[in-house]
Amino acid sequence: MKIRTFLCGAVLLLTGCSLNQNSRIENPILSIEGGQVQGVVLDSANVIVYRGVPYAAPPVGDLRWKRPQPVKAWDTLMIADTFSDAAMQRIRNPKDGNYGTEFHFLNNDPKYSEDCLYLNVWAPAGAPGKPEKKLPVAMWVHGGAYSGGWGFETEMDGVAWAQRDVILVTINYRLSGFGFLNYPELSAEDPDGVSGNYGLLDQIAALKCIRKNIESFGGDPENITVFGQSAGGASIRNLCLSPMSKDLIARAIIQSGGGLSDLISTDAKSQTELDAAMKEKLDGMGLTTLAALRALPADTLYKAMGKLGWGRGISFAPHQDGVVLKQSFEEATYSGTIANIPYMIGYTADDMGDMSKPILNFAAVRDSVSHMPTYCYLFDRKLPDDGRPCLKGAFHSSELWFVFHTLGRSWRPFTEADFRLSDEMVDAWTNFAKYGNPNGKKDGAWTPATRENPYVHSFNIKE
Repeated sequence: MKIRTFLCGAVLLLTGCSLNQNSRIENPILSIEGGQVQGVVLDSANVIVYRGVPYAAPPVGDLRWKRPQPVKAWDTLMIADTFSDAAMQRIRNPKDGNYGTEFHFLNNDPKYSEDCLYLNVWAPAGAPGKPEKKLPVAMWVHGGAYSGGWGFETEMDGVAWAQRDVILVTINYRLSGFGFLNYPELSAEDPDGVSGNYGLLDQIAALKCIRKNIESFGGDPENITVFGQSAGGASIRNLCLSPMSKDLIARAIIQSGGGLSDLISTDAKSQTELDAAMKEKLDGMGLTTLAALRALPADTLYKAMGKLGWGRGISFAPHQDGVVLKQSFEEATYSGTIANIPYMIGYTADDMGDMSKPILNFAAVRDSVSHMPTYCYLFDRKLPDDGRPCLKGAFHSSELWFVFHTLGRSWRPFTEADFRLSDEMVDAWTNFAKYGNPNGKKDGAWTPATRENPYVHSFNIKE
């Protein structure tokens, strides 16, 4: 676990010390699970950010392919001023004309490491150290086909959310073969006889850590919204499905994660079948024991397992193991056993496919089995470009610049109308986190989708 520390004097430990000595914004020292932590004051934004806070022990050595373990305590004050390493994954090409060009054009990829179980918190100044504030909280789960991404990518930031009095938390979790490896010896050593859902267990551990510690940051542990996009959206479906997490969530937003469809679904093969298939493939590579797999350096293991193919093709994704996931999202929706909370669900106009039918089907079923509302949306803004090779239209992930209000970080020639659209969307997302209603305290133009009224709210620029 990599922690930057700073030891204040005894008097400062009692009164709180600040990285910004000339700042008038109070920057208190917080006591959380593991030790004391202090964030960084963003004076111009009136926000305090905490970067790289551990939520579990580093999953290295004997903890590789183990359920996330409690954080290791630290003795000195942690100054949370640096983002952590990201999970093991491939390096992107910032000139590939695709997502490398879109989100990695600054060559800003972090270091990749197994030691990746950290989170980041953005809170409005005046909230940390004051549990009585009880501000709403949102936990973001990044996408990336369960094989890439991290919680502090260029397009992700919590300032606009914190300025609207919502505490935003973003997380990293184990990916690909490090996060979703099925293997007979792993199942044999597990108390429940299962293996492979480590990345999802990381997300659950982060959610539980937030519940346990967020009051120190001024948040309400009973009011946590989970939201994510693509594989992150599918992760939100899993969090609302799992018996380990569904009762910990107040609201959920699913972005481009499908609805009642198998677009991004969990594998229904048996644990035994998945384990046997993986062992056969690894045996063929000369990796015949768990001890041999755990002994490999992370880079060597990544390259070796990369030959198997990353993503769902080799089941490097969540699966129904009977413990963490007992049903499919579709089955649980029809039976009414997913989290009984308000949902917001949508997609982009040029997404991976037309998600309108499965999304509206989800809303219709929820209308039949629950009194909780489901709000549906379509992001229909075709992003402007300057002629360089790039993704076109309202492509998969294009809404992220708007949801986090980070258009100023993009190379794209966004207009003032785009910034207004971003404000509208951040308002809707944070209103939903606050009230379970994207309109705010009162009903408005955006009505819930029902069987009789399958309303889909459109987001586009208004010149």
